[in-house]
Amino acid sequence: MGTSALIGLLLCLVYNVSGKAVVVHKRSSTCYGDLGCFSTSSPFFSLQRPINFLPQSPAKINARFLLYTRQNHDNVHFINMNDYTDITNSEFSGGRPTKIVSHGFLENGFVKWMKDMKDAFLTEGDYNVILVDWGGGSKLPYTQATANTRVVGALIAKLIKLLQERGDAKPQDFHIIGHSLGAHIAGYAGERTPNLGRITGLDPAGPYFAGTDKLVRLDPTDATFVDAIHSDGSPLITLGFGMMQAVGHADYYPNGGNNQPGCDKDPISSVLVEGSLYDGGKQYVACNHLRSYSYFTESINSRCPFTGYRCKDFDSFQKGLCSDCSNNNCGQMGLHADLHKPRAGTVNTKYYLDTSDNRPFC
Repeated sequence: MGTSALIGLLLCLVYNVSGKAVVVHKRSSTCYGDLGCFSTSSPFFSLQRPINFLPQSPAKINARFLLYTRQNHDNVHFINMNDYTDITNSEFSGGRPTKIVSHGFLENGFVKWMKDMKDAFLTEGDYNVILVDWGGGSKLPYTQATANTRVVGALIAKLIKLLQERGDAKPQDFHIIGHSLGAHIAGYAGERTPNLGRITGLDPAGPYFAGTDKLVRLDPTDATFVDAIHSDGSPLITLGFGMMQAVGHADYYPNGGNNQPGCDKDPISSVLVEGSLYDGGKQYVACNHLRSYSYFTESINSRCPFTGYRCKDFDSFQKGLCSDCSNNNCGQMGLHADLHKPRAGTVNTKYYLDTSDNRPFC
């Protein structure tokens, strides 16, 4: 793919596919009932966000919550937040930890990677697993999808509150995992949920979020423990969709945080490996970005610990200057990152590690 084609693709992602002019909302606000009001003024309007939209309505976004447990492993239960008896009539149990998983831009809650992660969780432990489908709001243009994340985060916070009230759940037992825009959705949910247990950001989206105020993006105050995997931190102009900026208590940078091994396949090879034009094209364009959820899913049941080494930068790590795991200098990337947290009171602790170019990555 040539440079001009890449630039054209990026413009399509930020604006729209048809090339028609996009109406940009003036700085204003809108309110959606018990979700509250959403403004396009500062800090949501900034140099990093020159084109700013108001979020669409909950009805337009049509977020759905798909509940799975070991009791209904393959039979989804769609949680109805408008039916006060729905939680008590479902397989949800407040005595189990709950994993909430959100997709990002241009996806929905039925994509294969989310199913794979759900299956891995239910193999590893007795969880409530809730997949978030906000496909109605994740479409083009990207600027509108970024705005919609705020409403989706508010809806997840509302769901967690409902599960506490009707399912006897505790906020510290919730773990929200979000990929790309989903990582910032998790942040918005955590901001509204006191004592939320954990958030894991899987290559948090960079465009419209990197360098912004912490109210706009995922940050360490959004949960008791926030960890992130950065796999695609290259500049957007070279199709880097993530961010290098540390956003958690523990930030993991596999292979330096960009240029993941095995992501250099040509388009034809990508299609042949993935088995379809859509999946192959997605891997070719965004392989580095997608690796974050592949690493996390593998970590759930892997005996290999994905050991990350605390280091000031990737260059120092490559020189072997950070290979000592004593004094809490190492962590585990992925699900088990909470077993080796940074020292209390520290944030943005950076860990580096290498992976292989194919499964198993560790």
